Amino acid sequence: MFYSKEEFKENFVKLLEQQQQPASSKTAYSILAGMVREFVQRDWDETTYLYQEEQRKQLYYFSIEFLIGRMLGQNLVNLSLYEMVNEGLDELGYSLAELEEQEPEPGLGNGGLGRLAACFMDSLASLQMPGHGCGIRYKGGLFSQGLNDGFQTEQPTDWINDSIGWDTRREDLALYIPFFGKLHASGKGPFKPEHRDAKWVKAVPYDMPIVGAYGNTVNTLRLWQAELPEQQLLPAGDIDAYQQQVETISDRLYPDDSTEEGKLLRLKQQYFLCSASLQTIVKNRDFPITVLPKHVAIQINDTHPALAIPELMRILLDEEGLSWEEAWGITTHTISYTNHTILEEAMEKWSSQMLEQLLPRVYMIIQEIDRRFKEKCHQEKLDPEALKKLAIIDDGTVKMATLAVVGSYRVNGVAKLHTDILKMREMKELNEHFPHKFHNKTNGITHRRWLVKANPELSDLISSAIGDEWKRDTMKLHKLNEFTQDPVFLGDFKAVKQQKKNQLADYLVKHQAVTIDPESIYDMHIKRFHGYKRQLMNILHIQMLYNRIKEDASYRPHPRTFFFAGKAAKSYQFAKQVIKLINTIAEQINTDPVARHHLHVVFVEDYSVSRAEKMFPAADISEQISTASKEASGTGNMKFMMNGAVTLGTFDGATVEIVEQIGDDNAFIFGLSAQQVMQFEKEKTYHAREFIEKDREIGRVVSELLSGSLSKGAENIDFIRRQLIGENDPFFVLKDLQHYARTHNRVLAEYEDSLAWQEMSVVNIAQSGIFSSDRTIRQYSDEVWGLEKVHSK
Repeated sequence: MFYSKEEFKENFVKLLEQQQQPASSKTAYSILAGMVREFVQRDWDETTYLYQEEQRKQLYYFSIEFLIGRMLGQNLVNLSLYEMVNEGLDELGYSLAELEEQEPEPGLGNGGLGRLAACFMDSLASLQMPGHGCGIRYKGGLFSQGLNDGFQTEQPTDWINDSIGWDTRREDLALYIPFFGKLHASGKGPFKPEHRDAKWVKAVPYDMPIVGAYGNTVNTLRLWQAELPEQQLLPAGDIDAYQQQVETISDRLYPDDSTEEGKLLRLKQQYFLCSASLQTIVKNRDFPITVLPKHVAIQINDTHPALAIPELMRILLDEEGLSWEEAWGITTHTISYTNHTILEEAMEKWSSQMLEQLLPRVYMIIQEIDRRFKEKCHQEKLDPEALKKLAIIDDGTVKMATLAVVGSYRVNGVAKLHTDILKMREMKELNEHFPHKFHNKTNGITHRRWLVKANPELSDLISSAIGDEWKRDTMKLHKLNEFTQDPVFLGDFKAVKQQKKNQLADYLVKHQAVTIDPESIYDMHIKRFHGYKRQLMNILHIQMLYNRIKEDASYRPHPRTFFFAGKAAKSYQFAKQVIKLINTIAEQINTDPVARHHLHVVFVEDYSVSRAEKMFPAADISEQISTASKEASGTGNMKFMMNGAVTLGTFDGATVEIVEQIGDDNAFIFGLSAQQVMQFEKEKTYHAREFIEKDREIGRVVSELLSGSLSKGAENIDFIRRQLIGENDPFFVLKDLQHYARTHNRVLAEYEDSLAWQEMSVVNIAQSGIFSSDRTIRQYSDEVWGLEKVHSK
């Protein structure tokens, strides 16, 4: 332990001298991480003791992913040790930034869903609330993304092999989970099935500390690893083959579900997470099971953990001996559900046959939940269409979103627009049946990572103007409104922005051998790749700009660097072809002797939290261009906003609420509204070919696209062709393309007035406080979970 810079330096040097190997950066990182772990362990032990002593209600947040990012630097920030350690290392000839780069990035998440869960964990601990995460310890993560001739490649992310061990194996809490097998009724009396011939999997928890800021609270992220069970539970046959089957459960995030084998593996993962977490919660309680809702709140993050509902019922019925009515009352007062999508494809559905085969008892319980709910709905004399939409099991399929709503006591969307669409359209019948359940909780981000940690230069500038209180209460950022027209402050802000742009440019030279103009406008599109996020529209517009530069010698716009970052799911061929398209157009533009001075296209490989920390602070433009009504919320929009980037986007997701905060004059909005999109979808009056035939610019760029010349072969755009032409452009790319182009022209015109641009940027920062995840967590706690602060002693 150390409590001063000099004490830190003395301890660090002493530990370094004890090492047998040379003093490499990796060795120095391991020593530093071990020293920080001492602080964390002390507070973790105290927090655990306080939770047990005070018997406060605790939250368990079930999520299939937690995109937590590197932990060393963030733990130092939250422990208020970052500056001391940074200075001490510098005096010893080490760079803290370089040591942080030695830490492998935990492969526990992919996109917004996992990053939201991580932000929530940070806020719970920082607000001193008893809330823990429950997830899976994926050995290989999603994948590490590379590029080969512009195509995405995927390699395992074996981060665990390189980890210094922030997590702790808890063999004492290991348990066993059955799959497959048959049910047999046991004797007379209440039905209590015996599960025979099951294939057992050992679930071992690894606990990871979640360090809160300021208050010494350290909560727990519990990650489950699948392992081979003991000898007596092993099936007959090839043990090596069975071990491989078992270990795949916690091997990769989001295995390819384009095959039946992949679907089965995803279902195994979801049950593995739910069963292991729930068994542990119930077995380790020290209160009667009948009062579980008074002591425990469970939040399921999307439908991936929706099996928690029938699994909790199974535990209460079969292991605790409760009646159906008692068990259902407890379950529906313990579990709440967050919906993250309105896309039909993302509303999870499972084959009844697969569920029954893999989880016979759980499926039996789902059948009974469905039967009772249908019976209740029939009593209300609803029309056949409404009854079909309310069914949990329909046409041999289990609808997990419907199960999640029926089995939860509260259901929320993640932005006002998203929640309204759920209530009025996607879940209209469920909302009418359960009007008290639906509510909105707009997402948020932790400013401690995305501003304090990622942008210390801007944090220091803000504090020099308004003091440090905003770090504890982000609503204090409102005070920056007093500086929006202060030329000195705006000049200082511009200097900070340029510093972050320079840093990103240096990073890209070092890590991707890419040279960019740091004086150019940094325009960033950071999203996982999907049709509705419209990376295709962005790159088609860039190609239109290139065509104009080649045709019109008088058109020489202000230099712009267009950044793309994100991954495409392994089996999502459309998205992978868009990545290829971006990289081929980038190669064409970046090597053109004229165009490269005005346009530059960069694909940042293997997007991650650590790369995001370098990108968000450097951005001038935040691309939020999803098809209106399709983006549930978005959180990248909030990270950009908090770092002073100006939004160019559609009225979708939380961008609607961002514009409400900053005013129309401080963002660039274009495109169809959500209502217009839904009207076109309902009436089927949109015809993409009309735009190709009637608009010369669009016709030309689509012709280039379909010829294959922009992707080095027509075979590299067949899925793009199918979506744009065969499926009539379902995400309205061509409909919005010219309005998008005109809006970019407005951006260029506004950027020429430097002071006015800096004013817009500072207004964005000043109004960003409401999008802190601290606000979101307080709302959840007050209106859903009923948590109380537990103050450290």
